[in-house]
Amino acid sequence: MGNPAKKIYASVKAFGQRGKLLSKDDFQTLSESRDIDELITRMKNTKYSDIISNIPRPYDIQKIEHVLKNHLIEMHFSVAKTSGENVLAEYYLKYILWNLKLIIKGKILGKNYDEIESQINLRAEELIKQRDTIVKAMASSDLEESVASLRNTVFGEDVSKAVNVYNDKKNIQIFDVYFDKILTKQIKSALQFSSDRDIVRLAWMNIDFYNIVSILRGKFWDLTEDQINDLIVTSTPSASKGVLSKMISSSSIRDAYNEISNTRYKNLISTSENDIDLISNLEHAFEIAIYKAAKSSFTKMFSSSNSMGILNLLSYEIRNLSSIIFAIEQKIPSKVTMSKLII
Repeated sequence: MGNPAKKIYASVKAFGQRGKLLSKDDFQTLSESRDIDELITRMKNTKYSDIISNIPRPYDIQKIEHVLKNHLIEMHFSVAKTSGENVLAEYYLKYILWNLKLIIKGKILGKNYDEIESQINLRAEELIKQRDTIVKAMASSDLEESVASLRNTVFGEDVSKAVNVYNDKKNIQIFDVYFDKILTKQIKSALQFSSDRDIVRLAWMNIDFYNIVSILRGKFWDLTEDQINDLIVTSTPSASKGVLSKMISSSSIRDAYNEISNTRYKNLISTSENDIDLISNLEHAFEIAIYKAAKSSFTKMFSSSNSMGILNLLSYEIRNLSSIIFAIEQKIPSKVTMSKLII
């Protein structure tokens, strides 16, 4: 169940990191940069100064995102190791899944080794000394060989299922859901070892987010009821098995969406005109809710939820920075950029 002294130390560190998070005004200032060079200059006035100071010129999105992702991975590794919390250790898997997702999609799109390698960040694998699985999948000659290389890993079964569904529907986004399913399964397994009720509640929110959005996506992609049922990992008290079953068997996306009113997330429902907006607006609303829950985890001191909360907040912070970098390169107005951030 974890070492109490380690949890206290991890909690204190989490509170320290929380005090360093960028504010809405910080994001506003960064989003108003005229170009990437000016953005880097402005970032040097934030806590990210040391992290970005060694980025070589000319600056580009890939270089900046690489060092930011390294920072997030290293922070997660440190926090999870310090806290000794199993749930946080399983959440670390998401960085490895990011790479696998890029590899599998790359194979489908016919990208060669060098093209795929340029998108991969192996820092997460290096820290836990598990590079072989990713490198083997990346070095495989084609999709079939990549999937075969994963057969005896925790990823194997669901990656194979994802390929089968993709072959049926020809929608590459299906892999996003199946890789999220792998992460959700691991989180579910870790929850049985957690005695912290607050961290369980935070994890449940992430599971609910996965379940509800996956059902809506599945219906949008015209997956069968059996295929959508297979995506569900577990139900939670806040989004029961009965509600999820009704969503799956609903005759339309809108009917499925309306079932959310029977969960604790009824306040996240919007009145969008079309199905795509319904789903995307719900995703954004869910992420805002998770962000707020992560912030509220700091109302209780010396809890594992502090560690989970800071990792959620740091993850959104890095994502916000990535959105700002992309928006500046694409000359997207600051007002539009700010409306899309999780703050």
